[in-house]
Amino acid sequence: MELNAQWAEAWMRAAAASLNENRQRLIDLDRAVGDADHGENMDRGFTSIVEKLDADGTPATPADVFKLAAMTLMSRVGGAAGPLYGTAFLRGSTAVAGKDVLDAGDVVAFLRAARDGIVSRGKAEPGDKTMVDAFTPAVEAAETAASAEASGAETLAAAANAAEGGLAGTEPLIARKGRASYLAERSAGHLDPGAASTALILAAAARAAGEQA
Repeated sequence: MELNAQWAEAWMRAAAASLNENRQRLIDLDRAVGDADHGENMDRGFTSIVEKLDADGTPATPADVFKLAAMTLMSRVGGAAGPLYGTAFLRGSTAVAGKDVLDAGDVVAFLRAARDGIVSRGKAEPGDKTMVDAFTPAVEAAETAASAEASGAETLAAAANAAEGGLAGTEPLIARKGRASYLAERSAGHLDPGAASTALILAAAARAAGEQA
């Protein structure tokens, strides 16, 4: 599938389905290190995106889809996830504004802008045991794939696979940001729920493009 507005809409729908399917898993991950609301919040937020798409139809460009997602998440998702993911999609939409079809370089620009938005909003760095630990390897893998002349879909698949690896890497980390940081050393041994939802969302992007992730 071309990485056009229809793909971006398919991504949001695939992400909503995946987050709904993994709602309890995310709740359980968050219960171990936070306040157990991440799964519920992410499910509600992406369900609201689908409802908005159902009501308004497919926006004109991928950037328009991402902006719709950003505004919906900021208004519908509580806790830290709404502002962080909302900022990610808003920054990402700006990075690819005006483009009808995204290529590999645009995928990199989107992911980099989204990750930088999360870093700016949450003040987290790699190693802090947050969603940044999934997003940063995704950006790096996308950059490598794009530089090797991969397609946009292949670049998304590389990013999604790297995000999954980044999620696994959060297990031994000691949290330095968010509610999990209150646990200090006791946060080690648990996967980060934000990194888990990031991996799910990026895997949905790759699946929507026709690449397994």
